[in-house]
Amino acid sequence: MTLFEWPMWALAVFAYVIIQRLAELAYANANTRRLLAEGGREHGAKHYPLFILLHSGWLIAIALFAVPSAAPDLLLLNAFIASQTFRFWTLASIGRWWTTRIISAPHFPRVKRGPYRFIKHPNYTLVVVEIALLPLLLGAPAMAVTFSILNAALLWWRIRIENEVLTERICTP
Repeated sequence: MTLFEWPMWALAVFAYVIIQRLAELAYANANTRRLLAEGGREHGAKHYPLFILLHSGWLIAIALFAVPSAAPDLLLLNAFIASQTFRFWTLASIGRWWTTRIISAPHFPRVKRGPYRFIKHPNYTLVVVEIALLPLLLGAPAMAVTFSILNAALLWWRIRIENEVLTERICTP
């Protein structure tokens, strides 16, 4: 089944994810430029291209190999919708500090509002869920497993770097 043969609900979900990811990249890049201009510096730049490769490969693999059913699994669809609500809460809570890179400086605050009060890295938690959930929703369980394993390895590397960097920041409510 090609992407163009997918049911409308699956095309809508997939298109939403692509548009949302592109919008987030634009927002992240603007924040990155501003934070660098405010004295921030990038940490862990070596692994960043691997995240681009992983997320691009994930979307391409879904587009090429997923076989969505005629009607969505409502449990998975509702879980996906809930994950997007969590995404918006996370991004709204971190605001101008959110980037897809690790940009930090000692004078930058450490965000402790929204889901950051309860989870140290809520955006990474969300990405773990999405990497598995979207392929499952779109009929590609092997991709859910494969990309979840690859994502876990990269996050293990990134979170170690980010945790070290965050210790230099001041805490804010």
